[in-house]
Amino acid sequence: MPARVHAIIVARSGSSARAQLLRTLEAVRAQTVPPEAVTLVLCGDATTARESEAVAATVEGIIEARPGTSFTEAVELARPRIAEGASVWLLAQDTAPHPRALERLRGMLERWPSAAIVAPKLIATDNDREIVSLGVSMTTLGRTVELAAGELDQGQHDAMDDALGSDIRGILIRGEVREALRPDTALGGADEGLDLGVRARLGGGRVVLAPAARISASPDGPAAPASSASRRAFASRLAQLHRRLSYAPAAAVPLHWLTFLPLALWRSVTHLIAKRPEAVIPEWAAAITAMLRFGAVARSRSRIRSFRSSGWASVAPLRVTSSQLRRRLDDGHGSEGGAVSELRFFSGGGAWAVLGALVVSIASFTTLVAWPTLGGGGILPLAATLGGLWRDAAWGLRSVGVALVGPADPFAAVIAVLGSLWPAAPSFGLVLLWVLALPLAVLGGWFAATRVTDRSGLRIFAGIAWALAPTFLTALIEGRPAAVLVHLLLPWLFHTAAVAHRSWGAAGAASLFFLAVAACAPSLIPALVMLWIVAVAIALATARFRGAGRLLWLPVPGIAMFAPLALWQFSHGTPIALLADPGFVWSAGQASADGSGRSALATGFPTVDFAGWTAFAPAPIAAWAPLLCAPLALLALCAAVAPRWRAGIMMLVVAAAGLATAFFAVGIVVSFAHGAPVPIWPGAGLSLAWAGVLGGALVTLDTALVRPRLRAVATAVAALALVVCAIPALSAFHLDRTVLTNGPESTLPAFVAAQASGDSDIATLVLTPQNDGALAVEVVHGASETLGGQATMSSTAVEPQGADIATLAVDLISARDFDAPMELARHGIGYVLLAEPLGGEGDRARALSSAAVASIDQRAGFVHAGNTDRGVLWRLEADAAEPSPLSETQGATARLIVLTQLALVLAALLLALPTRASRRAARSRSRIVGRAPDEPIVLPRHAEDREPDEPLGLAEPLSLAEPSHDDEIEPRADETSPAPTVPEQGAQEPEQQEPEQQEPEHGHEPEAQPAEEDRR
Repeated sequence: MPARVHAIIVARSGSSARAQLLRTLEAVRAQTVPPEAVTLVLCGDATTARESEAVAATVEGIIEARPGTSFTEAVELARPRIAEGASVWLLAQDTAPHPRALERLRGMLERWPSAAIVAPKLIATDNDREIVSLGVSMTTLGRTVELAAGELDQGQHDAMDDALGSDIRGILIRGEVREALRPDTALGGADEGLDLGVRARLGGGRVVLAPAARISASPDGPAAPASSASRRAFASRLAQLHRRLSYAPAAAVPLHWLTFLPLALWRSVTHLIAKRPEAVIPEWAAAITAMLRFGAVARSRSRIRSFRSSGWASVAPLRVTSSQLRRRLDDGHGSEGGAVSELRFFSGGGAWAVLGALVVSIASFTTLVAWPTLGGGGILPLAATLGGLWRDAAWGLRSVGVALVGPADPFAAVIAVLGSLWPAAPSFGLVLLWVLALPLAVLGGWFAATRVTDRSGLRIFAGIAWALAPTFLTALIEGRPAAVLVHLLLPWLFHTAAVAHRSWGAAGAASLFFLAVAACAPSLIPALVMLWIVAVAIALATARFRGAGRLLWLPVPGIAMFAPLALWQFSHGTPIALLADPGFVWSAGQASADGSGRSALATGFPTVDFAGWTAFAPAPIAAWAPLLCAPLALLALCAAVAPRWRAGIMMLVVAAAGLATAFFAVGIVVSFAHGAPVPIWPGAGLSLAWAGVLGGALVTLDTALVRPRLRAVATAVAALALVVCAIPALSAFHLDRTVLTNGPESTLPAFVAAQASGDSDIATLVLTPQNDGALAVEVVHGASETLGGQATMSSTAVEPQGADIATLAVDLISARDFDAPMELARHGIGYVLLAEPLGGEGDRARALSSAAVASIDQRAGFVHAGNTDRGVLWRLEADAAEPSPLSETQGATARLIVLTQLALVLAALLLALPTRASRRAARSRSRIVGRAPDEPIVLPRHAEDREPDEPLGLAEPLSLAEPSHDDEIEPRADETSPAPTVPEQGAQEPEQQEPEQQEPEHGHEPEAQPAEEDRR
């Protein structure tokens, strides 16, 4: 006689849930073999359900539960109503069984006496050919694996009848074991069906699949996985950890418990690498929750122990091996399939352009290649050791002043990274930077152009135009390392930030470039923040909420790095000083706020000499130099009316923001060099403006000029004009019109540098008489001033910072009678250097210098070390005191700040690391951003197939629209065509996930990993 079946339907209150419930009740009534009893557990108000005729005609009883009751808790509430020996059929409001579903489930239960559970085939409600679930297994280490989820139902799995577990929805539990196989309420909404299957196996039973029994399931029911990614991650991880403690041998439970927090740290790293930052907080929350649930673990272990009759060997054959898992996760295309927009760096001529730029760079800076160090302008040596480089980048005792403790400039971290590229001689990193600046600029401009055009010729033009920007060439010949770095980093910021809404990988990389650009040019922060706000607003306006969430991450590392300096400047009443140029403050002939200066800025030149034209050519000719930038500017203005006008207008907004920054910068003075005010360098703003102008010109050339010949002529004219404009700057090194010098390796005399070699704490008091009669005072620690050791908290200070050494210096060269050597030694000073001003000594400086020499020579305790190439040097006979260590409070502050900054920067680095899945996802989308819905794209083809008047590398147009939604694009496993896949209008945004990293175990029992759909 067939066993009785008692159906339990769990539903929630609400209008949409009520419609689903009525559909499920109708499906239950339509069964060819109906259940003998139906109990409805309603989580919420049951008044409407009690009054419904459809409900009354189907169910024998209604149980009202709290709205937050889980599916397994609701099943437990209905258990007392089940008759003795009756099998239990678990349904939910969103699971509508097909007419013969129960008949086939009961038939399988009768046919297989060993079957403890019979599981149906769950199919999607809106697509009955898509499998939602048909069997669940797990790996050797316990990762949950769906066996058929997301596949097209073609009957390929209908022969399967054995599985380790299943989805809990729709399963039929044999009456004889239903008390032993009660769903575990501690699993929290994940892996309940897998847990039941494992326990059935350990009890001598099995899970039998019934593919012919079909049940339609929706993704929003009480037994479905959580819709929120973070909630789903929390539930899955909590279920894994709970099952680990429940399955493990008693002796291994404490070991597993102790590993939860270390594993949470490890898995947080893997989540970031796999571009799943939303799973990091749930990971820690699940670990802490699982560690505190001792009672739930004890109850679960007790149930397993009371029913268990076999060992884990009965489970092993049904596990998924690592090789099987890799085959399931592989989409069959590798990282090369589904490419929509090819990079074509080598085949498109990008590599040749970079190589040509390297040749030009070597020709322009020929002897510089042999220099061990670089000097002149705003260039200083770098710290001699890696430890010194990174010590300058951390919060603590600063290398300028005396006893000055505070935050480092973020620029010091950029210098530390640069110096670490050549650990044996960090200062040589600046030489390499100058030699490779032109090819690196071409490379960055070429990659940035891939976000605007697919045409190889225009990409090469963009790289050349970016490298020949007047502001960049001016920074090279004037020795401005921060300005050079800004220009090299800006195209990469554009390249990554333009697609930051698409994936976490791009967002992580963009956040690092955002930090680096802001660190090198704080004056760009207002413009960058404005553009970031515009990008977030556009993402929200177009309903790309996940994309907006990724964009919100962009400034986070930068905020962490600038926060200590911002707090310092705000506390000292100088918030505007945050915009000060970092590094060595150097006053040169940059454009000012007067009429001629603003005219130069408006034409893209940061100095009034027009990038060397006033010294290269007669004044009447040099005055016309700005017209050489006119073709590029005209092309940029036409972008506003080009077919891709939205992108064109955005480029013009970027250009306007850069120009506004440049005009704003020349009117602000926040830094001082030897007491003289120095305006902010406007070249950083002009670099940003040049990026917008060049981007607008590319939009015009790519979309507005449809005739190849016209496009080629316009590109050639603009490129030729820029080449002519760059001739004075590129020839300045050979014509001796640049400030670059060979060294020095130290800014102090060789005797002091030798004594302070390494990281010695010897300090030197440097006195520099000024031509206006003033005296500049500074303290240099170690063998030399260093570029990374400079601090804007000192260069922007309007009052002495740290110990007041200026008063002591004035007393030293005056007639005041005091123990000067002991006072200086008490501050850690061992040498005194009387230096000459940079521009040469005037009469007043010479008189002050003579008086200072006479005064110091008359004082006891000073040993005259002689005249050096840096000035007059004295050595103190007294032993200099050791620097005072940081106090306990200061040390704790330094550790907190450094650890916080490292954590956020490391998170950005892990997000930015490319993976196989992220590369595949990037290739599945067009590289171009802002493409119009009806705009064609250009695909490469062989040269022999092109039209006679068509440039090499162009092909037939293919319509491609920029998607407008935030869901994911995922390739299908059965798609084997090599042709590129083109997303349709409104297509979903791609972000492929890497397979989860396996984690170490202390015991031999398995751990369940999150159940993820293997969507093809």
